[in-house]
Amino acid sequence: MKYIYIITLISLLFTSCFKEDSFDNSKKGNFEALWKIMDEHYCFFSYKNVDWDEVYTRYSERITEDMNNDAFFTVLGEMLAEVEDGHVNLVATHDVARYWKWFEDYPDNFDTKIQKNYIGTDYGMAGGLKYKILDDNIGYIYYGSFSSGIGEGNINQVLDRMAVCDGIILDIRDNGGGLMSNSDKLASHFFNEKTLVGYMMHKTGKGHDDFSEPYKIYVEPSNGVKYQKQVIILTNRSCYSAANDFVNAMRYAPNATIVGDRTGGGGGMPFSSELPNGWSIRFSASPTIDAEKKQLELGIDPDVKIDMEEGDMLDGIDTIIEKAREIIKGSK
Repeated sequence: MKYIYIITLISLLFTSCFKEDSFDNSKKGNFEALWKIMDEHYCFFSYKNVDWDEVYTRYSERITEDMNNDAFFTVLGEMLAEVEDGHVNLVATHDVARYWKWFEDYPDNFDTKIQKNYIGTDYGMAGGLKYKILDDNIGYIYYGSFSSGIGEGNINQVLDRMAVCDGIILDIRDNGGGLMSNSDKLASHFFNEKTLVGYMMHKTGKGHDDFSEPYKIYVEPSNGVKYQKQVIILTNRSCYSAANDFVNAMRYAPNATIVGDRTGGGGGMPFSSELPNGWSIRFSASPTIDAEKKQLELGIDPDVKIDMEEGDMLDGIDTIIEKAREIIKGSK
């Protein structure tokens, strides 16, 4: 996915935008700065039907100059939570305001102790990938964070060793995201031709709906090993940001099936700015949508929806892995 030139352009635009206004380093001034940065640059107000003016009215009444920093930080964090976005964070020296409800009300659908029943301790490690060929000749790869480095050599070695397998289970459950370059790199090994997988837009003005025309996002096939057999992608609600984008891309791979729970979403590229008091604000600024121009912000439904069953878990069995094995065996 070719993001670099887009990110560079947007970064330049945002740098100029954030220098337009100045605010006093007071409680009121910092509140006004935070509200306005979000008002002019956050990208999902309309999609989420958030009345940001009403939010201003409600929270401005809670701001006083004699409140201490902890109370002030709490109020600002609560205001940001109104947009229900895991990419929106207020960062101070003493704490980080974050929104986690996008996954808290869902089943975990992943257990590292049960995972050990499948891969033991003798699994291979290639960069951020853990891998093993299971006893039924199905390959299993776990990638827990797109922040963990993987090189072309790592991926080529793992896929080459799994060429004898009947299929691969690629497990990214509990992957909270990371580098889009790693997401792109891994996805490219499952495509045989350049494929449109989505679009990105950036803000062109201060209005909530002022966006550029969509830029096309492609996955280009790797020059290395390209896996041709069936690959099952395992997901849960804690697949977020770059992991969400990876799942979206793999929906367009020719031999891929998504199994598990709905992903956590996070379809907006995050950017940062700073308040007068030195606290920083991170927020979703550039929305990404899929190839059908549907939003990705609230998550992606799997092809096969299945949760880990309590009875299986008590027996040390991962229901979702077992479903993936069943699909691969059934496709032979």
